[in-house]
Amino acid sequence: MKIETKEISLPILKEKKVRLFIKRIDKVHPFVSGNKWFKLKYNLLEAEKKGLNTLLTFGGAYSNHIAATAFAAQEKGFKSIGIIRGDEHLPLNPTLCFAIENGMKLHYVSRSYYKDKTSSDFLEKLNVQFGNFYLIPEGGMNKLAIQGTTEILDSNDFQDFICCPVGTGGTIAGIINASNYKQTVIGFPAIKGFEQLEKDVDNWTNAINYKFINDYFGNGYAKINNELVNFINEFNAKHNIPLDAIYTGKMMMGILDLVNKDYFPKGSSILAIHTGGLQGNKGMVERLGVSLPT
Repeated sequence: MKIETKEISLPILKEKKVRLFIKRIDKVHPFVSGNKWFKLKYNLLEAEKKGLNTLLTFGGAYSNHIAATAFAAQEKGFKSIGIIRGDEHLPLNPTLCFAIENGMKLHYVSRSYYKDKTSSDFLEKLNVQFGNFYLIPEGGMNKLAIQGTTEILDSNDFQDFICCPVGTGGTIAGIINASNYKQTVIGFPAIKGFEQLEKDVDNWTNAINYKFINDYFGNGYAKINNELVNFINEFNAKHNIPLDAIYTGKMMMGILDLVNKDYFPKGSSILAIHTGGLQGNKGMVERLGVSLPT
């Protein structure tokens, strides 16, 4: 497992007397990238313990979680089923092609039906259709996922502020649980509004040293603009660190904007968690015709 932390050098950081580091958990595995590796770690062990040989999970057509689960399942000898939100569109995008190439069977459901995915009736019908399976929730989010993401931080992570992009909340919950009382954890949600997300994180953690900053989701989830594309490409050119357009790119834009606005006190240090998700850039490139690192 290869994880490295790199300090970023920029004039604005020097001017504001703030240090910024990036923890590259995206490098933990070439295909089960970043936070997905940590979320799946103990779920795979639990499935094995229960003697179940099929994993079933949920996600959208460009889901990092779907891609990661498909590869992890095949690598560990499991079968996998992906319940995909929305209709099938051919040709399949790179994410779903990757899932199929790694043995995942895809089953599409309408968006309205997908909303009931956590109901007992929905799950019972899936059990009748597919037989016994080990259920992994959308985004990999459950208690075992948080057990895994708690391992993202270690004793070398001394920084005052820990910044993390947020989807379902499982990654930031683990990071909050692993942080110390002197650190402040800042979440950058990928979607507008975080009231329910905040309630969930409160239930999963005992800490109060965290906050969400909901100003940097851009045009919405999985929506990008030229400013973001240019930022990601320039950042990669300067620092040789590729960012994804849904999560880490928006977070890094947000962090540097906050630095410019003197949000972080002089002399403080920031650790940004690179959660991976670069496979999603391939879909952006194909669908929107933009240039992004993949």
